[in-house]
Amino acid sequence: MQEKTMRVLLVGSGGREHALAATLARSPELSALFIAPGNPGTAEVGVNVPIGAQDVPALVQFALEQKVDLVIPGPEAPLVAGLADACARAKLACAGPTQAAARLEGSKSFTKEICYAANIPTAQAERFTDVNAALTYVREKGAPIVIKADGLAAGKGVVVATTLAEAESAVQDMMAGGSLGDAGRCVVIEDCLVGEEVSLFAFCAGETATLIGAAQDHKRIGDGDTGPNTGGMGAVSPPKGFGRAEQEAALDLLVRPMLKEMVRRGTPFRGVIFAGLMLTDSGPQLIEYNVRFGDPEAEALLPRLTSDLLPALKALAEDRLDTAPVTFSDQASVCVVMAARGYPGAPEKGAVISGVEDANKLPDVQVFQAGTKLNAAGELVVAGGRVLVVCALGDTVKQAQERAYEGVKAISWDGATWRTDIGNRAL
Repeated sequence: MQEKTMRVLLVGSGGREHALAATLARSPELSALFIAPGNPGTAEVGVNVPIGAQDVPALVQFALEQKVDLVIPGPEAPLVAGLADACARAKLACAGPTQAAARLEGSKSFTKEICYAANIPTAQAERFTDVNAALTYVREKGAPIVIKADGLAAGKGVVVATTLAEAESAVQDMMAGGSLGDAGRCVVIEDCLVGEEVSLFAFCAGETATLIGAAQDHKRIGDGDTGPNTGGMGAVSPPKGFGRAEQEAALDLLVRPMLKEMVRRGTPFRGVIFAGLMLTDSGPQLIEYNVRFGDPEAEALLPRLTSDLLPALKALAEDRLDTAPVTFSDQASVCVVMAARGYPGAPEKGAVISGVEDANKLPDVQVFQAGTKLNAAGELVVAGGRVLVVCALGDTVKQAQERAYEGVKAISWDGATWRTDIGNRAL
């Protein structure tokens, strides 16, 4: 048996970080796991540290004091803020890209630039900093059309406008109304791709990419993909009709040429790439790159992992890909997000949550905490928009779906809301 030698700092506080923490906790190489800032769920598998995910100097200081062997970034914001660069200066291993490489997620227009340079199939797009020029372009193109904030907007910076009025309103809100702050001062307006959307994940270092797997996220708040976009309301892994051969082909088409172009520019990428793709009639096209695991895709993907995640991330931090393969079970996974009333607008917080332990006792069900905290009485309460992610494994998508919804039914709080059709598309 391997000696437990690795001290790890995981950065973030959402459902993705709880799923990562639970996965890392199974590694025989792990000796200590710190999560900054974490949530009540991560506290069950490691030690929460009260440092914000974007407080880069404090994260580095803590990692040095605790003799941490590996820093693992969960969300995108610390990477775009330069966490990996600060770690490198402090001689700390970090399993994430530099600030320059994290622009792949931090700037939608930068992604388009890379796609055009590397001949990666993607929707035709234009970048605007002037609201009137953007409105003129939208009126010339007509609807449907996609309006994207250029910067980071926590998964809420994309509007797929089905009418001209909706497109004009999105442009006004982002650019003139400041609805997304600085992220929306510049927008990318692109043609609307038609097809099934899937998320593809790979470990990347330099020009090399190793497939992790794929999932399908359900972005809109309502059943039947209705209502506004959210950070994600549930996911299925693997997606229907997008097996391992199709995933490898998509890596060749949409990820490896990007890695080559990043090396050519002197800003090589290392870390996890999450490519959002549209499977169109003419083949897969790139929607966007993200520079970390998806949320809630990670919660659907990681429970299927049968290999050890920790050595793979350690190898990444050392700019190499591990020789040990990344392996997954053949089981299907379905995860359902339970959100607070009011989400994706202003969520109602403070309601006491019950039934999480009951759900966790169900066969093949795992509940990952996202927007939760403990109140003064030590009760688990709602503290964000997406509150819990109920994930289940099954031999079929149908079985996984039934188990996930059984888990959802075991949990309750005043104002709990969720979609009832996660997994239906895969069926």
